[in-house]
Amino acid sequence: MRFLLLLIGCLAVSLNCTASAADRPPNVVLIFIDDMGYADIGPFGNTEVKTPHLDKFATQGMKFTSFYATPVCSMSRACLMTGCYNARVSIPGVLFPESKIGLHPDEVTLAEIAKQKGYATTIIGKWHLGFQPEFLPTRQGFDSYFGIPYSNDMGTKPARPNFPPLPLMRNEETIEKEPDQSQLTRRYTEEAIKFIRANHDKPFFLYLPHSMIHFPLAASADFKGKSKAGFIGDTIEEIDWSVGEITKTLAELKLDENTLVIFTSDNGPAGRAAPPFRGNKGTVFEGGVREPCIMRWTGKIPAGTTCNRIAGNIDVLPTMTKLIGAEPPKDRQLDGRDISSLLLDPQAPAVRESHLYFNAAMNLVAIRNGDWKLFLNGLPVAANAKQEAKKKNADTTPVLFNLTNDIAEKTNVAEANPEVVKRLQEIAEKMHAEIQTNKRPAGKAKE
Repeated sequence: MRFLLLLIGCLAVSLNCTASAADRPPNVVLIFIDDMGYADIGPFGNTEVKTPHLDKFATQGMKFTSFYATPVCSMSRACLMTGCYNARVSIPGVLFPESKIGLHPDEVTLAEIAKQKGYATTIIGKWHLGFQPEFLPTRQGFDSYFGIPYSNDMGTKPARPNFPPLPLMRNEETIEKEPDQSQLTRRYTEEAIKFIRANHDKPFFLYLPHSMIHFPLAASADFKGKSKAGFIGDTIEEIDWSVGEITKTLAELKLDENTLVIFTSDNGPAGRAAPPFRGNKGTVFEGGVREPCIMRWTGKIPAGTTCNRIAGNIDVLPTMTKLIGAEPPKDRQLDGRDISSLLLDPQAPAVRESHLYFNAAMNLVAIRNGDWKLFLNGLPVAANAKQEAKKKNADTTPVLFNLTNDIAEKTNVAEANPEVVKRLQEIAEKMHAEIQTNKRPAGKAKE
C-alpha cells in the first residue's frame, strides 16, 4: 500500500512538472548579427559561403523577405530594444565611446518585457546603446552582460589611437582590454550555451548580438582561411557554427518546442554590394536596411515557409510581448506591431502596410507602402549623414520605385504614378508628425 501511494505521488509530481513545462511561456533566443547583408547566407541565396546550420534552420522555420532594420548600428539596436523608430527615442546612427547619451533608462526594453513574466535575461555580445554606467544593459532589464559595449573597431587597435582600449565587460566591470577578437564568436557562443543550460528549467530570454561580421573581421583557427569567399566568408561560417551549437543545445535539452529563435542583422554589409539590392550599410536603399531574418519555433511556426509581408526589428518587442503573455507599455506609443499572426500563417493579412526609413541623422528620407517605395526628397547623394550638405545642388524631386517589379531601385516611376506619390507623401507626413509630437529624449550621462 505504501508503495502504491508513493507511486501515485511520483506520477502526480511528474504530471504537474509536465503540465507546468507545457504551460510556461516560450523561451526567446534572439541572434543579432552586425553588418550582415541580405544574401550573405545560404537561405537567402549565397552559394559561396557554407551555412549548413542556417540552411537547416530555415527549413525548420520561416524566412522573412521584407524584414527591415536601419542603415547603421545604434539606431537599429534602439529600434529592436524598444519597438520604436530610432527617431522616436532620439538615438542617432552610431554612438561612440565618448558619447554622452544613451538609451533613456525610462525606455521599456525587450528584457524588461521579459522580466514581467519572471524570465532570466542576459545579453552576450555588442550592446551599443550607451557606455556610461546608467545606460548599460544591466540597468535596462538584463540580469547579466558579457561582451563589448560598442563596435569592435572602437578600441585603440587597429587604427584609432585616440580611443581607449576596447573593453570586454562582465556585467558592469571591464575584465579584459583589447581582447583577442578571433575568439569573440566562440566565447560568446560558449557563454550563451552556459546560460541556456543554467536556465533550462525556467523561461529565459537570451539576446546574442554578435560583434562579427563588423570590421575588423576575425575568426578562430578552425575557420580562418577555410571559406571560398575569403575572410568575410570565414566569419560568416563561424557565425553559422555558432547557430548550430545553440540549436543543438536546445534540442539536447528538449527545448525546441518551447523556444522561439530569431536570427537577423542590424544593417546591410559594409563596403560590399548587397545583391539583389542597391546600396549597402549607411544607405536607405534596400541593400542598407533589408535584412535576412529567420524565425523558428518548432510546432508553432510552419516549417520551411516564407513570409513576404513588411516586418522589421521594431516589431520584435510587441510580438514577443504577445507571445509570452506580458503587458505592453501603456504610457507611450510604439511603432512596431504584433506579427504573431504571420508566424502562424505567412499569408495572413499584412500587419502594417507602411515602413519609414530614417537616416543616421534621424531625418525621414523614404517610406514604403505595399509595393511602393518613395524617396521623399529625391535620392540621397551620400552614404552617411555627415555628407548631407552635398545635397544642396541635388535634385530633390520625389523618386518612386515599385519594389515588386524593380527590387534594385533602378527605374523612377514617379511621373507615371502621381497619385501614388501624393498618397505616400501624405502617409509619411502624418506618421512623421505624430513621431515628432510624441518623441522621447535620449538619456544624458550625469556630469
